[in-house]
Amino acid sequence: MEREEIPLLTGEPPRIFPPEEHPIRIADIDRDALKILYRLRDAGFSGFLVGGGVRDLYLGKRPKDFDIGTTARPGQLRRIFRNSRTIGRRFRLVQVYFRGGKIIEVSTLRSLSEYDIEGDETEVLPQNNTFGSLEEDAFRRDLTINSLFFEIENSTIIDYVGGVEDLKQGIVRVIGEPERRFLRDPVRMLRALRHAARNNFSIETNTWQAIILQRDKLTLCPSSRIRDELLRDLRGGASRNWLRLALDSGIFFVLLPCYAELARSEDWPAITEELQDLLGVCDRLHGLPLREEESIQIPDAMLFALLLLPWLRRRCDLEQAVAGAARAEMLQQLRHDLEGVLGERFNLKAMVRDEMSSMLGNLPLLVQHDQTQPWPGWLRRKSYFRDCQRFLRLWQEARGGEVVPAAVFIVTRKVEYVPLAVLEAPLPASPLAPATSESRNDRRGDGRPGRPAYSPLSGGVFGLRRR
Repeated sequence: MEREEIPLLTGEPPRIFPPEEHPIRIADIDRDALKILYRLRDAGFSGFLVGGGVRDLYLGKRPKDFDIGTTARPGQLRRIFRNSRTIGRRFRLVQVYFRGGKIIEVSTLRSLSEYDIEGDETEVLPQNNTFGSLEEDAFRRDLTINSLFFEIENSTIIDYVGGVEDLKQGIVRVIGEPERRFLRDPVRMLRALRHAARNNFSIETNTWQAIILQRDKLTLCPSSRIRDELLRDLRGGASRNWLRLALDSGIFFVLLPCYAELARSEDWPAITEELQDLLGVCDRLHGLPLREEESIQIPDAMLFALLLLPWLRRRCDLEQAVAGAARAEMLQQLRHDLEGVLGERFNLKAMVRDEMSSMLGNLPLLVQHDQTQPWPGWLRRKSYFRDCQRFLRLWQEARGGEVVPAAVFIVTRKVEYVPLAVLEAPLPASPLAPATSESRNDRRGDGRPGRPAYSPLSGGVFGLRRR
């Protein structure tokens, strides 16, 4: 179902969906998130479940995070929730801590940046730090399906942008003019692909065309942001779907231009099938049901190695270089290629690239010894031997071999019961009092309680100012 693109800040009232018109129930919401919402209400503020949590609950999924938006400012939130801390330099969020190490983020409603309204067409959007209304917060978000609010008083969904209808239709749509929004923040293109892949949604025509037109703008983004977004896609349990969309849109070749030449070869169908099989193993592992304290953790180096394996197999002739001069030459070429492909584009640390070199460079040796003879003693003593083994098992499953047990990648989070009061403590006397801004004197290090320590050495240490 197509409709015109959504203008920013229409001024029209939102559509309100009562409980009988949506599937979300109070019982579906995390208990600690509810505590925060009720505490905000009791303190005289409005609080809403926002963004992806509402989207996932509507689709019948268990949200990974329950984020909350509120009219309270960060300073007021810190006085309401004693077990909290403020993070962020430009836009400040408050993290509320609960037993077991759980963290729920609470943010003040934000407004549209002036760049989204009247900025230069060639400028990438800077992070904005302006508080706003519920409507402004809805329209500053990237996709309609991520711009919904759930309020607990009447169990209603508040929808300014038609997000509920897009959820029903299975459509990913950008708020506002797609080309302009992607130019302001090109990473939004990756998020559009991610949500379409994870939910088996289609991407609205104007949004899809804008992705194809603006895809090269991803090179303007900080490499660390691109790296983190790509890792989220590989760990999301839908990387096979993501690969299909990334290939169709051309974003795959913007992220990994090393594959561009292979895409013109006769071997390309086999390469894409190999990529699908490798990512399919990751999807299977990330989709396994686990206990709350457990998670599947495939290391960053291993995920990138899987993504580059089909290319490197053909470039470095991995299968033939097992020993001697051929192996030494292959390892040298491998390290050089990894530094060129990943060093600048994804800002991967040298340690991660070294781990990838170990896994990829030792793969033919591992295959040979796994089939014919015991592992060499020198290899067993290496610190990277375990990761090389795990990488081998992933590769073998992708080729139709034995299924990798989940226990190989399961990490159990240590449950720590932090003795911090959440809701039991009484409210401050005046939670509605305006937050005082931080002054320069608050950071001068004068030795009073709650102030940072200072160094007695001349010039100070780590940027802390000397008295």
